Amino acid sequence: MTSPYYIGLKQARAALAEIGIELNERQIKRAADPDAHGIRKLPFFVDPIDGRLKIERGKLLFTYKQCQEQAEINSRVGFHNERKKNAAD
Repeated sequence: MTSPYYIGLKQARAALAEIGIELNERQIKRAADPDAHGIRKLPFFVDPIDGRLKIERGKLLFTYKQCQEQAEINSRVGFHNERKKNAAD
């Protein structure tokens, strides 16, 4: 098991850019800020020492991978059909 690696908004933006998700500062800030119900779009938290928003790098990237997998499952034509077919063989 690897140790958690916590990153801030700027580093989160760069990590997403590495996988082709180009967000501007406003977009990443919006994902990190709580909505009217106090829920964040991404699992950012306030660092208790410096008071800045942080997120675990692996969790951020895993969240995007999970969304991609869910999109494949929900698509009419997608990889999930191939997986089911291969599983049956």
